[in-house]
Amino acid sequence: MMKSYTCIVEGKVTGGNFQSWVLDAAQLLGLKGWVRNIENGKAEILLQGDAQAYATFRERLNAEAPVPDLKNITCTVIDYDKVHEHFEVRG
Repeated sequence: MMKSYTCIVEGKVTGGNFQSWVLDAAQLLGLKGWVRNIENGKAEILLQGDAQAYATFRERLNAEAPVPDLKNITCTVIDYDKVHEHFEVRG
């Protein structure tokens, strides 16, 4: 199991450049994992990597992410059964 972080972002996450912003921010910080839209108005992010890089990502997610009408960001630490080798955008 790999210690990982998951975040659910609620707001206008579609129709803009939210997923590409997440991709760029994660890669810049050396984080691995993925981002995907999960339902209307929500996106899920899975991150693996250094705890300090995750903390920086979360600060930037709150302050800089292009999410008009941001309603909520919920992040938790989980054990994940797969180790990712890069960060990607999923469906």
